Amino acid sequence: MRLRRRDILAAGLALPALSLPARANDWDAFGEEGAVAPGTGDPPGFEIGDCATQRTLSEAGRAQARTIGAALRARGIGFDRVLTSAWCRCRETADLLGVGPVETAPAFNSFFSDRAARAARTEAALGIVSRARGRVLAVTHQVNISALTGQGTASGEIVIARPTEGGMTVLGSVFLAA
Repeated sequence: MRLRRRDILAAGLALPALSLPARANDWDAFGEEGAVAPGTGDPPGFEIGDCATQRTLSEAGRAQARTIGAALRARGIGFDRVLTSAWCRCRETADLLGVGPVETAPAFNSFFSDRAARAARTEAALGIVSRARGRVLAVTHQVNISALTGQGTASGEIVIARPTEGGMTVLGSVFLAA
């Protein structure tokens, strides 16, 4: 396999001594919302538009999101679009990262409790990322990241990937906060 400049540059994200040039725009990142949102899933009867009915970020989760955002900004890494699920914990994580304009994209909504929505949401998310210009950060859920990239993530982990004809090619992943 021949490495391309963008592959090497994207890998540089994991090395603190290197920074990613702002013009290296042909990769995208996926971050799990769960910058410490205690529990699994959401309570019975939760409503997407009502944060009081959902699992939300803990104070540790908010601090983790701020730390990750600061680490990205310190390396000169920003995003042209920060796409997020409509879940409150994803929106809050995206806002606290402070690395680009945040917009809600239902294609990144969780299908944890609605597995029948997996194919349609994954296809829609791939379409959005594939057509996007510049760098995209998707703040979404574990199930979505796994469906898009074929790999799981831990809370606070960022998966770096590039859209391809067959889906997404994972270039690597990085933890920027403990």
